[in-house]
Amino acid sequence: MAAEKVHCLIIGSGPAGYTAAIYASRAGLSPVLYQGIQPGGQLTITTEVENYPGYPDGIQGPEMMVHFENQAKRMGTDIRYGLATKVDFSTRPLRVEIDEEKWIETDALIISTGASAKWLGLESEQRLNGYGVSACAVCDGFFFKGKEVAIVGAGDTAAEEALYLSKICSQVHMIVRRDEMRASKVMIDRVLKTENIKIYWNSETDEVLGDKKVESVRIKNNQTGEKQEIPVSAFFVAIGHKPNSDIFKGLLDMDDAGYIKTIPGTSKTNVEGVFASGDVQDKIYRQAVTAAGTGCMAALDAERYLGENGLH
Repeated sequence: MAAEKVHCLIIGSGPAGYTAAIYASRAGLSPVLYQGIQPGGQLTITTEVENYPGYPDGIQGPEMMVHFENQAKRMGTDIRYGLATKVDFSTRPLRVEIDEEKWIETDALIISTGASAKWLGLESEQRLNGYGVSACAVCDGFFFKGKEVAIVGAGDTAAEEALYLSKICSQVHMIVRRDEMRASKVMIDRVLKTENIKIYWNSETDEVLGDKKVESVRIKNNQTGEKQEIPVSAFFVAIGHKPNSDIFKGLLDMDDAGYIKTIPGTSKTNVEGVFASGDVQDKIYRQAVTAAGTGCMAALDAERYLGENGLH
């Protein structure tokens, strides 16, 4: 079966992918965007978004992504359902397989496949997701102002989020699996010095409790087997994110965690004509507004690349 040829292909449909699509469409690149496994990205599992400029009253994450999608469509983006399952960068044009069945050839590829939060794997965690369970304290901590909350994790992200929560919540219960934290020394010191952060060492989350919303968390001590319930209004999971970059392994430069490396100040990867934006290449900020910014960069970089190579 002959491959379909497109000028600019965008894979992934969070703020980065849709923003890239808006800019690429306006530049006349006739982009085709495949939405991937989670159309709209991580924002579709977020409820209220209050920190994105332009929405003074806040907006629901899924609704905001519908706005992004409609804007990209109005500018002329060809938006399709489908998941990129394989890539071939050995030839020009570049080749991307969709849903293991068809190949697309493209002059420029923008990767906006995002990252997925790692979860503990509890039934209650998924059931109460958006009802007090969250994987982003910076996004959702504000809604639990003055309340008691729990956070699970032991790395720099968990420490950072615990400190963030300590400024707005009355008490932060931090659940740490071992008898030490993986975070950097400076972060550990800050956490230990913060009066309203209580650490539960050698502890695991047994269950998040609550019917319609989070009411408490039951934890278990790894050494004694003893269980205890802590009344909380929210439960934050901060055990890391996994970038959705598996199909590019061995082809694109990545860090140890699998985040795609870009040339500083650009969205360019080590392969000409391939650009990366959003959470698949950003493990530091991971916000909708920064993802949108890098999506814009990727489209502008792609437009420049196509022009310089006589492809536009």
